[in-house]
Amino acid sequence: MFKYIKNDLPASVVVFFVALPLCLGIALASGAPLFSGLISGIVGGVIVGALSGSKIGVSGPAAGLAAIVLTAIGALGGYENFLVAVVLGGVIQLIFGVLKAGVIGYYFPSSVIKGMLTGIGIIIILKQIPHFFGYDSDPEGDWAFFQVDGENTFSEILGTINNISPGATLVAIIGLAILLLWDKVLSKKGKIFQLIQGPLVAVAIGIIFYIITQGHETLSISKDHLVSVPIPEDASSFLAQFSFPNFGAITNPEIWVTAFTIALVASLETLLCVEATDKLDPHKNVTPTNRELLAQGTGNIISGMIGGLPITQVIVRSSANIQSGGRTKLSAIIHGFLLLISVILIPRLLNMIPLSVLAAVLFIVGFKLAKPTLFKKMYNLGWKQFVPFIVTVVGIVFTDLLVGIGLGLGVGIVVILLKSYQNSHFLHIEDKSNGKHKIKMTLAEEVTFFNKGAILKELDSLPQDTYLELDLLKTRYLDNDIIEILEDFAFKAKERNIDIKLVSKRGVVENPTSFVEFFESRPKSELSLS
Repeated sequence: MFKYIKNDLPASVVVFFVALPLCLGIALASGAPLFSGLISGIVGGVIVGALSGSKIGVSGPAAGLAAIVLTAIGALGGYENFLVAVVLGGVIQLIFGVLKAGVIGYYFPSSVIKGMLTGIGIIIILKQIPHFFGYDSDPEGDWAFFQVDGENTFSEILGTINNISPGATLVAIIGLAILLLWDKVLSKKGKIFQLIQGPLVAVAIGIIFYIITQGHETLSISKDHLVSVPIPEDASSFLAQFSFPNFGAITNPEIWVTAFTIALVASLETLLCVEATDKLDPHKNVTPTNRELLAQGTGNIISGMIGGLPITQVIVRSSANIQSGGRTKLSAIIHGFLLLISVILIPRLLNMIPLSVLAAVLFIVGFKLAKPTLFKKMYNLGWKQFVPFIVTVVGIVFTDLLVGIGLGLGVGIVVILLKSYQNSHFLHIEDKSNGKHKIKMTLAEEVTFFNKGAILKELDSLPQDTYLELDLLKTRYLDNDIIEILEDFAFKAKERNIDIKLVSKRGVVENPTSFVEFFESRPKSELSLS
């Protein structure tokens, strides 16, 4: 794990700067104490990072759960009662892992996963525009189209036009210039520029800018546009920020419903993120999904026990880790320790970081996820790849993560059905001599009920006086629904003067009296027809 520390240490610093405002923002959007977001970020980094089998995934509080958390806290009668649901949700995730439910993650089409990454990239850029210009009425981490402040993504951007903060905007532009210079030029000039990452320099410049412009009439940055970490006065006040679950409420059925909801949504988001980060990983590591569910469940139990929000693996921090050169889980673990150390030792320094500079960092992350060239690449792959991709992107931008993925998956399933419809058989006319059509239909290797429509259409379209050769030599599986179609067609064929020649591994049969009897009487050692 320490073999690539020269890569993991700089990457962990970048992930730390990305995670810090998101932890706080998601807590704010969830209606939870600000410190709860930091707790889940620390647990997600240190505990889940250590237990996970993912080398580049980073876990923490998830924006996709913010609405669920906000509703649950009110419905369950307080935050301490809600924490019981978080702990129970973690237990349910452990059960998912033991039952090997992680396999679900492999059933999402590549086009939908790519659409998810692109959609999140676009959302990052759109959501950071107000922060970039110093208009921060919506908290960081609110990724849904309809925001908690009553605005939506685009109305928030329009509202920015009349509320630009000159100081925040100037330091954001400076920070963005530093990041681009570091990424495109300096990182290739020497190892020092690879060890010291651009985001660290941009954040340092942002802090200096804030200090020297304090009190300036135009360029000063108000506290509303800065990171806002809770500052304890002493050790006892620091410990007082932790909350503990009220297990006396465990008999409340609503707590169990919330727990199952958290477990289901958190597991799904995690599995989607695992699939996406593995695709982004330049070293093509494969994450064991069942182990990931066990790690996430453990993390949620611990987070809930000490007052933290629910945890998932999250794509924004994971992609920042990959883009910054992270190689092993050490990067995620160090980022967790950096969160812990910083909130204890330097909370006042953290509260001097302009959110606009962090928005510039996230701009780069978002652009690398949603490169315009990817749209062209997906379009060139054909409509069967492009349509689920673009539906997922649009769905995520205009709704939220899970709804967008659900829409993309739905379209993907329709595409699969269409492809199955088209690929059920091969049909070509061999001969039309002697006034009688001679047609050969070769069935595919696997023919299921999905193919009923296509086969039925072709059989019904055969003209009278046809000689049909039905080739099943390559067919390994034939659904009973298809056998019934053939049985019905054999009856109609006699009325239309259609002769049938059935070719299979068992031999050749002319005008079989019953397809059902033919397939039922086959030796078990032959084709797996059913």
